[in-house]
Amino acid sequence: MNPNAIDTQAIEMKAARMRYDIVEMIAAAGSGHPGGSLSAADIVATLYFGIMKHDPAHPDAPERDRFVLSKGHAAPVLYAALSEAGYFGREHLITLRKLGSLLQGHPDSKKTPGVEVSTGSLGQGLSIACGIALGLNPETADERSVYCLLGDGECQEGQVWEAAMFAAHNSLESLVAIVDRNGLQIDGACSEVMCLGEIEAKFAAFGWEVATCDGHDIEGIIDSIARVRAVSGRPGVVVASTVKGKGVSFMEGEAGWHGKAPSTEETEVALRELQAALEEKGASL
Repeated sequence: MNPNAIDTQAIEMKAARMRYDIVEMIAAAGSGHPGGSLSAADIVATLYFGIMKHDPAHPDAPERDRFVLSKGHAAPVLYAALSEAGYFGREHLITLRKLGSLLQGHPDSKKTPGVEVSTGSLGQGLSIACGIALGLNPETADERSVYCLLGDGECQEGQVWEAAMFAAHNSLESLVAIVDRNGLQIDGACSEVMCLGEIEAKFAAFGWEVATCDGHDIEGIIDSIARVRAVSGRPGVVVASTVKGKGVSFMEGEAGWHGKAPSTEETEVALRELQAALEEKGASL
């Protein structure tokens, strides 16, 4: 990966379109998780349109990078990226959570093109990513990466730390975890529900290479991933500080938007704001 060759402005436009699609599809479904999907949009856009090697025409190509959405309830952000990348048509987005749809409430690898693994039970995605990284051909493992996106509330799960031990013990240098640290979970602030403490120090103590960044700064995300990926012999983690509900004024920083759809009136307001953000970046739907 050459960070200097990545078009950050193009990624910002992709993320802006993804945010519009996230709100529109959740509103059409009448249920879903907007807060954590919106907070992760810049991270996921950076991976799919700036960093990862993948090809929608050959989704099973052995040389591809892998992406595991451990916080599977944020499926809309993944679906928005996959649609934008060309894995399926944008018309499928408004079928989110409908019976028979390609796009279920949590990612389904048997149904949705481009989904690497089915996820949704919090805490399990990092273990799956460890297994994928361990199974890579050791002769070519350094040419591929396995990216795993976790929520900060999810990191309260003990299985995350068992996987963290496993990854370091097995020197899984192709594995990069990204923590979407928006500070909120379904019941309120993470610090009040179960404080995570110094999460960067925890990963470091488990033997990981650690970097931090603003999860809405494309260049910062790229640089942090490049930094941890460049270190051999150990897994890497990027702790990305984000705003839950990013891009929609009345959702930002509000735990109540963890898992509910906007009303018709709220949807109109949100889409107007997101449309204005798109136009400001010179982008369109």
